[in-house]
Amino acid sequence: MNEQTVSALIHRIKSNITQPLRLMEVCGTHTTAIGRCGIRSLLTPELELVSGPGCPVCVTSQYDLDQMIMLSRQPGVTIATFGDMLRVPGSETTLELEKAAGADVRAVYSPFEAVKMAQQEQDRQFVFLGVGFETTAPAIAMSVELARQYGLDNYSVFSCVKTMPAALHALLGGGKSSLHGLILPGHVSAVIGRKAQDFVASHYHLPAAVTGFELTDILTAVLALVEMATKDEAAVVNCYPSVVREEGNPQARALIEKVFAPSDANWRGLGLIEQSGLSLRRELTQFDARLRFPVTPQDTPENSACRCANVLLGEITPPDCALFGSKCNPLSPEGPCMVSSEGACAAYFRYERKKAVTL
Repeated sequence: MNEQTVSALIHRIKSNITQPLRLMEVCGTHTTAIGRCGIRSLLTPELELVSGPGCPVCVTSQYDLDQMIMLSRQPGVTIATFGDMLRVPGSETTLELEKAAGADVRAVYSPFEAVKMAQQEQDRQFVFLGVGFETTAPAIAMSVELARQYGLDNYSVFSCVKTMPAALHALLGGGKSSLHGLILPGHVSAVIGRKAQDFVASHYHLPAAVTGFELTDILTAVLALVEMATKDEAAVVNCYPSVVREEGNPQARALIEKVFAPSDANWRGLGLIEQSGLSLRRELTQFDARLRFPVTPQDTPENSACRCANVLLGEITPPDCALFGSKCNPLSPEGPCMVSSEGACAAYFRYERKKAVTL
């Protein structure tokens, strides 16, 4: 980190602010980086940074969570999942508690581990919980391709993959947004490209900046947004050109399109969004866990005291939730935003709790 560069960026940001501004970091990894680097404390109070629906674990709906838990109870079924999903509360329990009760639930670092397990233990059915955005989708798609090549009939994917542009349309099109700019996710943009997000400026006249996850990356994006907002200009700029191209990654997109097709999806906080999810294509239904193991939870009430949905929409910050830091904490989470490593509540608790308590 170049301290002179950081100081210069902060000075320029503060010098350009002529009115209160509210920016949203869409990506959960940005939320974590902002907390870890103490960016809020470096900026002026007139500049507010709020979190958005960019944590895939956090936006997974209660209904989908309950389906996953029901799947873990099926005889002969092994659930393979990223570790963040284990402790996310469903209506009554978690995958971690189901594992303690005897379910075969295994944490993996990639879907390829699940494919390997399926190869080695062909007397069991392996279901990979496909939770993620465009960033994760290529690896999940490749796992399906490998399972097909290997002739595996004991591997399937429970797809909860979602696409970010659809969520941004839902967020900005609702008419309730009071944002002055978006910090767009660098990882997702590396796949879909900067150009795919031009609609933020052209349709909603909102400035946006694609950027990376280092301190200077984020400050550079904030400066670009502040400059545009104060001039009432709107464009989607690329502050991460070393990784993000105009058209994204054509090979990754082709792989996604080969395995997945757009489908409706439920989002925590945003509800049902048409064509915002990715389901396995019809010719790959043998690898679709939703079809292979159909389960229907009878009732999926959400914790009415938990305000994760409001956090994901940028309506409140985590300390505004009455449960934050008391009843809801990393050891006893009430909602997914306190569980996930990319969750806004977890980031605030870890890096900004003292400030939150003061507030």
